[in-house]
Amino acid sequence: MNERGEREFRAPITVALTGASGAPYGLRLIDCLVAAGHEVWVMISKAAHMVIATETDVRLPAQPARLAVALCQRSGAVEGQIRCFGREDWMAPVASGSGAPSSMVICPCSTGTLSAVATGASNNLIERAADVALKERRQLIVVPRETPLSAIHLEHMLSLTRMGATVMPAAPGFYHYPGRIDDLIDFIVARILNQLGIEHRLMPRWGSGVGQPE
Repeated sequence: MNERGEREFRAPITVALTGASGAPYGLRLIDCLVAAGHEVWVMISKAAHMVIATETDVRLPAQPARLAVALCQRSGAVEGQIRCFGREDWMAPVASGSGAPSSMVICPCSTGTLSAVATGASNNLIERAADVALKERRQLIVVPRETPLSAIHLEHMLSLTRMGATVMPAAPGFYHYPGRIDDLIDFIVARILNQLGIEHRLMPRWGSGVGQPE
């Protein structure tokens, strides 16, 4: 608690879900960031809402205030820990370099969003927030989920990498002997948390001797 009696959280991290397959990755990431005590700023595109409804049993409202309440309830977040912003909420802190947090993750990242961010389109708040992260030299992680990849997709990934972003395709490994779909989801989320420098227990680190073949 601060001097005004308000609950304080760790540094805000922006999470954007877009219209690629892989919604469970983004939802699980939000849960883990909440559990780690971070404030989480969330943006979910219209297409992502459709994907979430298709790939999970989660039903989320589109209106930002109601969405924040729903996400808080499912993740166990305390009041004020999750903030949600709409597609054209240009007064949101993520829209400006003076207000954006230090890290942003687009998970999953559609190839359309990948293209828009790589070319600086900034047609909606997700694209603008990513543009801000790049121009301010802040951490941007994009998690594309597409296969096969065309030359256009690969060129956009290369462009973003050269700009300083981290491109992490949602390609889970199997050396930890996954027994459930959740284990595959946690594999990717664990890698994202590693990049963010956030401690977790989703899976053992390589070389720890835990869960590796003898």
